[in-house]
Amino acid sequence: MEDKYDCLKLENQLCFPLYACSKEIIRRYKPFLDELDLTYTQYLAMMVMWDRGEMNVKHLGECLYLDSGTLTPVLKKLESKGYVIRSRSREDERNLIVRITDKGRRLREEALRVPEAMSSCVSLDPGDAELLYRLLYKVLDAMAETV
Repeated sequence: MEDKYDCLKLENQLCFPLYACSKEIIRRYKPFLDELDLTYTQYLAMMVMWDRGEMNVKHLGECLYLDSGTLTPVLKKLESKGYVIRSRSREDERNLIVRITDKGRRLREEALRVPEAMSSCVSLDPGDAELLYRLLYKVLDAMAETV
């Protein structure tokens, strides 16, 4: 017979292994990102900026699943380091645009070693890694639909 409190047991929570894995992976990123003087969230923002070069801050937040209250201090710090510039759109001043700088582009070369270093920290075979990736995005997409 199932106890009515089984739903409150830690081992029955999907959120707990997701949380614990995320925390552990971010902890393992830290020494590599310290060499770049970036936090994990700054690194994520820079990965988008390396790919896009310029974009609306609101869209950047959507890409990273971050609200403006979380993203704004990240971008301010990246701007103070000289990696990005924020400015108002000329077409619509309500829109804030973020652009990567030359210094930010140069940081990309140094960051190339991070994914390789991290691949040795998580020992999943490629098939399992691909499955996990797809499942996590399936969860994210499902949650985005319910907002």
